[in-house]
Amino acid sequence: MAIENNPVEVFDTVFNRNDTQLSSQLENDSIEARIFKIIVIGDSNVGKTCLTYRFCGGIFLKNPEATIGVDFREKTLELDGERIKLQIWDTAGQERFRKSMVEHYYRNVHAVVFVYDVTSLTSFESLPEWISECSRHSVGPMVPRILVGNKCDLRAHREVPTSHAQRMADGYNFPLFETSAKDPAEKEHVDSIFLTLAYRLKNHKPLRLKQPSESSSSLLWYQRDHEATGCQC
Repeated sequence: MAIENNPVEVFDTVFNRNDTQLSSQLENDSIEARIFKIIVIGDSNVGKTCLTYRFCGGIFLKNPEATIGVDFREKTLELDGERIKLQIWDTAGQERFRKSMVEHYYRNVHAVVFVYDVTSLTSFESLPEWISECSRHSVGPMVPRILVGNKCDLRAHREVPTSHAQRMADGYNFPLFETSAKDPAEKEHVDSIFLTLAYRLKNHKPLRLKQPSESSSSLLWYQRDHEATGCQC
């Protein structure tokens, strides 16, 4: 499991437990927020933990340890005046670490993010098996799924062309994003992955493809109805 010295300081508000007023406010916020469970799936070392840390805390883990079992973090958003809490489950990519947890991991899932490393053809070729595993554990066809190519900052080492990834995404009818959890300039693009899902879950509307321009051919993203959220890598 990825460990940080002070994870509470990164993701949660630290408060005095005797401060009953603040505690009560946090409880009320929790009650009012709609909660959605999003799972992040893919081979080991594709950057799943780094993506979730970048979204939830705005930071990049320089030396993340291998996730053992399931790592969990959450972030509360306000979308169109409504509080939405995303519970993001990050699972181990190695079979020996995930075998005992897999049934619990897929239970009551609202959305799925499949991640591969654009510098690793092997991680990309593993995606069909991850997608099949998702279906085998009764994740319904109406549960939104997104395909994410990570580490696109390593341009000189790319092994998976965007065109190949788009072909696979089209075959499964998934939206495709390419981004980098490491590059601070990509923070908004990482956010847009999870915001796309948040809006989709909140409004129960289909994701719509926005075609990239020639000047940003590596950008592949979807937008909800009447929302334009851009991201390019």
